[in-house]
Amino acid sequence: MSVTEFIHQDKEAKRFSFEVLPPLKGTGTAKLFADIDKLREFDPAYINITTHHSEFVYHELENGQFERRRIRRRPGTIAIAAAIQQRYQIPVQPHVICSGATIEDIEYELLDLQFLGINDLLLLRGDKAKEDSRFQPTPGGHAHTTDLMAQVKRFNEGFFADGTPIKNPGRPFDYGVACYPEKHEEAPNLEMDMQYLKQKQDLGAQYAVTQLFFDNEKYYAFVEKARQMGITIPIIPGIKPMAKLSQLTVVPKTFHCDIPEPLAKEVVKCKTDEDAKQLGIEWTTQQCKDLYAHGVHNIHFYTVSAVDSVAEIVKRLVVRG
Repeated sequence: MSVTEFIHQDKEAKRFSFEVLPPLKGTGTAKLFADIDKLREFDPAYINITTHHSEFVYHELENGQFERRRIRRRPGTIAIAAAIQQRYQIPVQPHVICSGATIEDIEYELLDLQFLGINDLLLLRGDKAKEDSRFQPTPGGHAHTTDLMAQVKRFNEGFFADGTPIKNPGRPFDYGVACYPEKHEEAPNLEMDMQYLKQKQDLGAQYAVTQLFFDNEKYYAFVEKARQMGITIPIIPGIKPMAKLSQLTVVPKTFHCDIPEPLAKEVVKCKTDEDAKQLGIEWTTQQCKDLYAHGVHNIHFYTVSAVDSVAEIVKRLVVRG
């Protein structure tokens, strides 16, 4: 069953999905599979797999000078997606991004995914490279998610990027996109950011998943405004529990979202990371219950550094198909 089918399947069934990172280069899959094992008993609807831009590192040479090399620290998104699907028989949804990829690279990704029978994608621009002050498209690549979407849409219609017909087009891809209840960091305002979301819907996006947030009222307001603008696709809330004291300042800076004052006041009272973790579990459990009470039946969890917390939250919610 596709991700889109899950989303539309039973509006009364409370379902969840979660995101994982591919393993660091050379570390193997043991930890990743152990993390998935903690959550699979709760019958997740699907597993989302991130991908990452390559980055520059500096390697010291024998003469004492440094050579700049570009590497990918977390390769293998497509292979990991296939491994998860084969091992767990759970639908997978790999990220396909503009960042660090040419149009031809993306075309080969689409072909590989089709060969593997993976037809659910999350299409994203991707983050800027760490060494860049702003996003720089890869030469021969896309500058915007909408450009990437146009390529995938054209592929679904049976044409390669250069216009050559695909002899055996295969099953079309379903795809979702990201959205930002507190606006994307580069958007001049929320209204313009939501206009881009409307464009993504018009290009075939079948659902959107939000950036993480801690204040449900901002999500509800975002969805209401989206509906007023003619955005009709499902908007799935993306949730991440607070798990460390440092996240009080790191999360707003990294993800450009506010920590609500009541939560911030409680975090300040915490003495240890374990205190912050337990607070995060309590807050997020109530946050999810409130979403369910407002008719939201699909919740997406960001699990990085928070797998145990998410497992406890889902256990408390008793989310089962």
